[in-house]
Amino acid sequence: MEKNKTTNRILSIDILRGITIAGMITVNNPGSWSYMYAPLEHAEWNGLTPTDLVFPFFMCVMGMCIYIAMRKFDFACNRATVYKIVKRMVLIYLVGLAIVWFSAFCRRWNAPLEGADLPTKLLHMVCSFDTIRLTGVLARLAICYGITALLAITVRHKHLPYIVGGLLVGYFVLLMAGNGFAYDETNILSIVDRAVLTKAHLYSDNGIDPEGLLSTLPSIAHTVLGFLIGGLLFRKADAAHQQLDAPTSITLTKVVPLFVVGTSLLFAGYLLSYGCPINKKVWSPTYVLVTCGLASMLLALLTWIIDVKGKRRWSKFFEVFGVNPLFLFVLSDFFAIVFMAFTFPVGDEQMNVTGYVYSQLLAPVFGDYGGSLVYSLLFIALNWAIGYQLYKRKIYIKL
Repeated sequence: MEKNKTTNRILSIDILRGITIAGMITVNNPGSWSYMYAPLEHAEWNGLTPTDLVFPFFMCVMGMCIYIAMRKFDFACNRATVYKIVKRMVLIYLVGLAIVWFSAFCRRWNAPLEGADLPTKLLHMVCSFDTIRLTGVLARLAICYGITALLAITVRHKHLPYIVGGLLVGYFVLLMAGNGFAYDETNILSIVDRAVLTKAHLYSDNGIDPEGLLSTLPSIAHTVLGFLIGGLLFRKADAAHQQLDAPTSITLTKVVPLFVVGTSLLFAGYLLSYGCPINKKVWSPTYVLVTCGLASMLLALLTWIIDVKGKRRWSKFFEVFGVNPLFLFVLSDFFAIVFMAFTFPVGDEQMNVTGYVYSQLLAPVFGDYGGSLVYSLLFIALNWAIGYQLYKRKIYIKL
């Protein structure tokens, strides 16, 4: 990671990115998985909840940020740019792999081999690669970032909508031909994941890995669509700067296209959902359209509030997450693993940090559901406090 003290930020994008990171951390860290309010849970299969929006929103914004980053280099394809893209993609993937390994290490620390000597126990804790998950959130971000950024500098941008359309249509055909909406191991997504990665390296939800191999295809289309939305946004802004002097008019030229595109994608996604269900776990084409549409509309709303109306004070909490999104997401995973892994005696039983804080301190005061939510909010506050120290010093930690 490197420290970047550049202050050239785009606030509304940072805020949207911060909202999604804060949302991801909140829903991933309840006090108890048995007591969660309905909006904080994923849809069991088909359908959409607020929780199902946070990850795709982040991916859509990542596509916009790729446009901003590549635009600085005039989308030139050269050895230096390709090296930076590939290096960042590999680093993000390796960080994700390291987090999964650390989680496995901590679990084995708590459950060492019975009867083995110390060197054997240590080797068992360290060498968990035979069961380590090879997919995941950071793995998906890495792959989608790398492929989208490479497409941005190697393909003429007028052809990118056809790539998006081709990926989504082709994936839909694959789903329909391969029992892709079955919530079991007969699903083609599950079959391919088990054949290529094997069960030992997968997360299984009724046989489905929500960040599996085939569902990466629509995720790439998702990120490219975010890139195209970013391109529309900044091309319109550039045209406005050439023709207008009024800042408000320039800002409106940004906002209107975002609303129009967002509404169109949202309408198309819901209309097509009668034949292709909205489903996060398979990352269905309609899920791509609906979530990208909502992300575009929310960004337009934030741009209106922040840039047109000048109301910014409320946004500082989310800006802290937005300027260091990946670092704080990884940090939250680290804390979650540590809090869950290490136990201590409480009365006649062993409890971890999360269990103790929830069951002994929060649930008696706020109730089962309320205590679970308060734990999430306290967890968010912990990560925000660390992020705020970086924010105050204008330190942006990037991979």
